[in-house]
Amino acid sequence: MNCNTHNGHDHKHGDNCGHQAIKHDGHTDYLHDNHLHHVHDTHVDEHTLSVGGSNQAACTTGHDCSSHDTAHKHGDNCGHNGVPHGDHVDYLVNGHLHNSHSGHCDDHGKVS
Repeated sequence: MNCNTHNGHDHKHGDNCGHQAIKHDGHTDYLHDNHLHHVHDTHVDEHTLSVGGSNQAACTTGHDCSSHDTAHKHGDNCGHNGVPHGDHVDYLVNGHLHNSHSGHCDDHGKVS
C-alpha cells in the first residue's frame, strides 16, 4: 500500500479521541479537519472514500435534505464534517454524505 503521509500530526486517533470514526475499505479512519486520517504503523495517512458501492457520486436531484434547513449551504465552516470522496468533498449529515450541486443537495450514500 502506498502511503500519503500526513506530516506533523501529533494527535493520537482511536476510540474516544473526539473525532468521528468512518469505516471503509475494511478499516477505520477518523475525520479530522475535513481529512480522513488512518493510523498506519508510526504515522498517519490521508485517505479518501472511494466512489462506488453505497457511496456513488451521481446527481440525485430531489434528495430530501429535510435534516437541515434547505437554505443551508455546505462548505467550509458550515458546521458539518467534510469527507474526502473521490475527487470532491462531501459533508456528513446524520450518517450520510451530502454534496452541494447546482442549487440542490445530492445524496452520496451512508457511512458507518
